[in-house]
Amino acid sequence: MSGVVGGASNADPAAEVLLAVDGAVATITLNRPAALNALTIPMKERLLVAIEAAAAMPSVGAIVLTGAGRAFCVGQDLRERLEPGASPLDEELARRYNPIVRALRQAPQPVIAAINGVAAGAGASLAFACDLRIAAEGASFVLAFAAIGLVPDSGATWMLPRLVGRARAAELALLGDPLTAADAQRLGLVSLVVPAEDLAAAAAAMAARVADRSFGATAATKRLLDAAFDVDLEATLAGEAAAQAAAGAHPDHAEGIAAFMEKRPPRFSRKR
Repeated sequence: MSGVVGGASNADPAAEVLLAVDGAVATITLNRPAALNALTIPMKERLLVAIEAAAAMPSVGAIVLTGAGRAFCVGQDLRERLEPGASPLDEELARRYNPIVRALRQAPQPVIAAINGVAAGAGASLAFACDLRIAAEGASFVLAFAAIGLVPDSGATWMLPRLVGRARAAELALLGDPLTAADAQRLGLVSLVVPAEDLAAAAAAMAARVADRSFGATAATKRLLDAAFDVDLEATLAGEAAAQAAAGAHPDHAEGIAAFMEKRPPRFSRKR
């Protein structure tokens, strides 16, 4: 599929954010490799447009977020912060970074981060905000905020303790040491580590597996997992029951049962 993201054609290799759709999988690529995909204002704006566009596509059941070149994303382009009239940091977060994080979490489809290289600063935060992470062998994560006198942002202090526990999150945030792909897998931060040349295919395969599930059930599961740390058991049980009632009434459930009884793969409708 070809289209427009933030005024740039998806078919244009010079576009700083690329959106491509192959079957039920949408792939968003941060495409500023010479700058290690450091984020500028136009790039952040285009990234938000791309995420919202992919999330709104009825045919898309999974989204992959990755980077071009040798980095996933090194976060904010610091040269932009030195320009006259640069927005205060809290304003920049409110206007540009936080909407991206919300869009990743509010997308009904699971989002898979394919970490092709270093994910640093807000780039690491974007990876943490995805539902699943797969990494190339040479990839790494680093919360580089402390090195420039800042605090982790873009949801990192919310996401990371939930992913790896408070103690390891504090170590990563306060010391700022890089976390290798292998260590990230041991911590459960990434699901799979593969050779760099296999990353795109592995991410596409994982996304295809997710996209092949019942859309409504997958979206409801994502919502329930997001709420799990913020509600008590009774609220969780009620939420599961409500979601299960909706899933059970959907034709996908009947199809799933029929496929199980007939010993064949289910053919879900992909209807929301």
